[in-house]
Amino acid sequence: MAKPMIVVESPAKARTISKYLGGRYSVKASMGHVRDLPKSKLGIDVEHGFEPQYITIRGKGEMLKELRAAAGKASRVYIATDPDREGEAIAWHLMHALNLDLASPCRVEFNEITKDVVARALKNPRKIDWNLVNAQQARRVLDRLVGYELSPLLWRKVKRGLSAGRVQSVALRLVCDREDEINQFVPNEYWSVTALLDKKDGGEAKFVARFVGRRGDKADLSNEQEAEAVVTGARAHPFVVCSVNKRERKKHAYPPFTTSTMQQDAARKLGFGVKRTMATAQQLYEGLDIGPEGVVGLITYIRTDSTRTSEGARAEAREYIKNHFGAEYIGPGVMGPKSRRAQEAHEAIRPTSVLRTPEQVARYLKPDQAKLYALIWARFVASQMQAAVYDTVTADISAGEFLFRASGSVLRFPGYTALYQEGREEDNGKEEDMQLPELYEGEELRLLRLTKKQHFTQPPPRYTEATLVRALEEKGIGRPSTYAPIIDTLLSRGYVVRKDRRLHPTELGCLVVDLLREHFPDVIDVEFTASLEDKLDMVEDGEAGWQDVVSEFYGPFKSSVERADQLIEKVELPDELADEYCDKCGTQMVVKTSRFGKFLACPRFPECRFTKPMVVRTGVACPVCGKEIVERRTRTRRKMWGCSGYPECVFVSWHEPTNKACPECGAFMTVRRSKRKGVRYVCSSDTCKREVVVEGE
Repeated sequence: MAKPMIVVESPAKARTISKYLGGRYSVKASMGHVRDLPKSKLGIDVEHGFEPQYITIRGKGEMLKELRAAAGKASRVYIATDPDREGEAIAWHLMHALNLDLASPCRVEFNEITKDVVARALKNPRKIDWNLVNAQQARRVLDRLVGYELSPLLWRKVKRGLSAGRVQSVALRLVCDREDEINQFVPNEYWSVTALLDKKDGGEAKFVARFVGRRGDKADLSNEQEAEAVVTGARAHPFVVCSVNKRERKKHAYPPFTTSTMQQDAARKLGFGVKRTMATAQQLYEGLDIGPEGVVGLITYIRTDSTRTSEGARAEAREYIKNHFGAEYIGPGVMGPKSRRAQEAHEAIRPTSVLRTPEQVARYLKPDQAKLYALIWARFVASQMQAAVYDTVTADISAGEFLFRASGSVLRFPGYTALYQEGREEDNGKEEDMQLPELYEGEELRLLRLTKKQHFTQPPPRYTEATLVRALEEKGIGRPSTYAPIIDTLLSRGYVVRKDRRLHPTELGCLVVDLLREHFPDVIDVEFTASLEDKLDMVEDGEAGWQDVVSEFYGPFKSSVERADQLIEKVELPDELADEYCDKCGTQMVVKTSRFGKFLACPRFPECRFTKPMVVRTGVACPVCGKEIVERRTRTRRKMWGCSGYPECVFVSWHEPTNKACPECGAFMTVRRSKRKGVRYVCSSDTCKREVVVEGE
């Protein structure tokens, strides 16, 4: 007897759904997109309504032949691609490829891959949502027009292999603009004065107060003379408590994850890059074998800009909180402010069942999967918990005309912090977290130490992958599904490189931005790109025609391309010469940049194709043989340091060596950086491991 057939995108999802449905359905995978614009030409008829010319993707012919044969034997065909614009477009392409009736209700959506949701979705199939298809089609056509008009221009004027995209170019501009801010930044000197105080009766009641002004007026200390005047003047007077202000402060829970906030928190707390986060989340969504339950989708759909969650999920979380923390921990539930650009197509990212705790499933998951699942699970459950309550104390302390202020807080009720803390909260040593002794107005304190310290204002930090995602989201650039591909393209094209987890623009990246800024101000303008995203949302809502949106953009853009082709002169990007020579032909080698960083290449390419890794010297002697230690990369691109005498000497270290000698044993120290402990120097000797923290680093 013929069975219904379900077509999904990935084999992993197909296996999960197949186990849920037993032998009642045939579940097949399309392996993602099946039709697309041709790579060899523009593929868009700009003279006739920007009609796309789709073709079958190379390599998909045999798979489509098998799907057509299976569809011909099936009693009914359901298309269950991802529940977003791109998934809707793939469903439409599949219906074309399988010769299905485009008006038939064969589209089903799985916002989570669980048995109940799959069964419920199959009972409620719908027709293709043409607004979603058209919104995705408009995005694809716009991106193709920009990419296939601008990229050849860059090939002719700069060098082959470059690309310029509608969204990636704006992202690159943000990185380059930040670099300009850093280069133009002029640091300003300022000083602080702090007093280490104690109660007259002694005990363990030491605390720090910071100078804030004179006679109630705020005063900034711009040089050492001003700071010394405060130190000298304050030391001549007793330190007396002027006022004590006590109040209650609440810190509310965070809403469940969206795609962007998940990527940001995974970077801060787990050290995951955007691509790594999304790949791991996709595995959790599609389904994993967790023992007795079999294959289960552990989280809901991962590409979302909504913080909405179902009432059933919230009720389950509240019941868990009541049983494990107590009824007093149950909160009203935090959804967060709704972004004006949020599509609200599906829920926030959450566990499909709170009862599958991280501890229960960890043994069945790979390390990355377990870490990310625990983060998603804790964030969602915490969003249904009460606020944390702090008792805060602010004490103003006078020393003559000089006013000092001490602030501290004590956690009275942990609320959601009993389970979860957002990444930026883990910086220790803040004054507001200091616990103050009981202070009384008019009380005289004992001065233990008065310290002045020089500071300089700092430039804005370079973007990390996570902070770039946050900036793109805040400015309305791109969508949840585009963040990871944008960053991957910037790295793969050599426009930016990653150093110490931060994105640095290359000379090539800055050159491309400068050209685009001069000749295509709209394409690289943040506000213009954001407004175009709004117009795509209007297409999705049925408020605008996709061809009208494309036509409005393309006319001025095409004129700009033609004008730029006449005005831009050929740009010669000189290669950086290296101190090494080609092993094959003897030519002095040049420095090239790839997505993995810099390497050395023969400038006679393509006649000579010799390349080799670029050696980053440390100036540190190997403790085994005395030769220099150099930076290396593993096959997985992880950074390490090893002896330049390899393979004769096999000394390696996973931590950056320095010329600092261990005060205990004399071995060289390695540098360690962490959010909690700051910069530390640790002895490289396995038998010593002495740690030294250098103040101010």
